[in-house]
Amino acid sequence: MKKKIGIASDHAGYEMKEFLVGWLDAHDWEVLDFGTYSEERADYPDFAHPLALAVEAGEVECGVGLCGSGEGMAMTLNKHQGIRAGLAWQPEIAELIRQHNNANVIVFPARFITNDEAAHMLEIFLSTPFEGGRHEGRIAKIPISAAATAKA
Repeated sequence: MKKKIGIASDHAGYEMKEFLVGWLDAHDWEVLDFGTYSEERADYPDFAHPLALAVEAGEVECGVGLCGSGEGMAMTLNKHQGIRAGLAWQPEIAELIRQHNNANVIVFPARFITNDEAAHMLEIFLSTPFEGGRHEGRIAKIPISAAATAKA
């Protein structure tokens, strides 16, 4: 049975998204594509939220987000309590967001990296396990809890 991954982009990430969908398919992943479906102007939150909901619901194991800088997509994804989206622009970052942050979504700045660089970082992200240990307590503090908001 194929592993499932979600992917979403705005217009700036569309071409790279299409490339990565093909790469994922060739590497035995079932891809749920949350859009956009063309290079016509589109707003990244319209695609980030459905991707985040699918990850949170367990419909996909993890996700990939793309937009021009990657920042808007990452900000939107991280509004969801069950998402740990990390922006990756070099291989070491792709590895560390999995090892230390247990990221469940990798985000790419499509205007600043090549398709091949994105595929390489995605391969690292998908093959790197969470290190656990000292990082587990930090990860547990990320979601906003009732106790944390009461202290604010």
